[in-house]
Amino acid sequence: MQKYITRNIATGVLALASLAVAPMASAQNLQSGYFDDNYLYRYQANPAIGNERGFVSMPGLGNFIVGTNGSIGLSDIFYNVNGRTTTLLNPGVSSAEALGNFADHSRLGLDTRVNILTIGFGGFGGYNSISLSARAAANVGLPKDIVRMAKDGLTNDSYDFSNLGANARGWAELAINHSQEITRKLRVGATVKFLVGLAAFDAHVNTANLHLYEDNYIGQVDAEITSNIKGMHWEQSYDHNTDRYYVDGLDGDFSAPNGFGVAFDLGAVYTLNQDWEFSAAVTDLGFISWSESQVASTNGLREVETNSFSFNVDNSTSFDDFRDRLANLYELEDVGNTGGRTTGIGATMTLGAKYTFPLYRKLHFGLMNTTRINGDFSWTDFRLSANVRPVKFVSAGINLGVGTFGASFGWILDFKCPGFNLFLASDCIPGKLAKQYVPLNSNMNLNFGLNFPF
Repeated sequence: MQKYITRNIATGVLALASLAVAPMASAQNLQSGYFDDNYLYRYQANPAIGNERGFVSMPGLGNFIVGTNGSIGLSDIFYNVNGRTTTLLNPGVSSAEALGNFADHSRLGLDTRVNILTIGFGGFGGYNSISLSARAAANVGLPKDIVRMAKDGLTNDSYDFSNLGANARGWAELAINHSQEITRKLRVGATVKFLVGLAAFDAHVNTANLHLYEDNYIGQVDAEITSNIKGMHWEQSYDHNTDRYYVDGLDGDFSAPNGFGVAFDLGAVYTLNQDWEFSAAVTDLGFISWSESQVASTNGLREVETNSFSFNVDNSTSFDDFRDRLANLYELEDVGNTGGRTTGIGATMTLGAKYTFPLYRKLHFGLMNTTRINGDFSWTDFRLSANVRPVKFVSAGINLGVGTFGASFGWILDFKCPGFNLFLASDCIPGKLAKQYVPLNSNMNLNFGLNFPF
């Protein structure tokens, strides 16, 4: 039984880790482009920032981002033991070494925006843009005790799996932006976003404890899953031991949409003098109201306690009983359609300060803070940048960042002339690669875009 549980937990750990290291589209706004005058999409981080010229994006490729972020990487899962690649479960990897790489609550994140089509133009006393995008966001939280149980196996100890959870959102977005100067020093902007919700999913383990003693155990679970997918229903199976049905999958026609909402971006840029400029913005301040919510739950705290066996690795009957009784804890019941609910999409706050170098005014330095406000999955990043624009149609920059997901190094190279704009950038270069050229660190991204100024 110990091997059974360890194997399944290890599979789950590696599956979660693969989320962090597989290529994903990451859509936190490009921080390396915030102080680059040639970067056309700065208004997505601060709607008060306009452009010198109008532009239209290459459909689907105007601002494309691929990357990952999280506190778990391949190097935390895979090790080299005696010249061979193995996982952290190998006895040749000490428990102290394996567990030392995990925080008490590790996180993996995905935040995606695909700009389907964007057009920017001057008018109405300022600068305007209209964007059609597809967006998605997903997060996973992983308690350290899951990894400890997988690595060390079952022992006479207590395990806390509380705050194990995941969420996901998918929606389409039509954004209309306008910015203009209020005074010679102050420029403000706002974006209104009309949202069409496609799907949402929330799974949260409020309480999950397992206490193993020499001759008995106590298990407690309080968990709930909420899904907002039009036309979906839970699949169920019957447990003869408990004489009840439990959820073991989902099915349906998955028709969309299932919700509608609105969000706002607000921003301002203040020019103190010819050397200093300050900016502030809050984006994605809004919600989606979902029409259907399918819920599966333990219906409160579910507890199993028994001293009917001796917890002994040589007693296979005891382990079979342990397995079957433990399974009863996480069998969720179909609560049905509980009606509508409203969820946020996760707001982001950005603060920036730019200093233009007096002896060479084509060079400027920037300091910015980006904070994602998203409950248990909030994060923050501080970044120091240096950008140069030696000629009007070429700009470049480098930056150093530190925050929730560690330290990072970013860069941007931007070419812009009438009729053509191409940029390449990264907020976090991948660093060391495995032999298969897969990043060992889960924090990396690559941004590029093709647009047509007019």
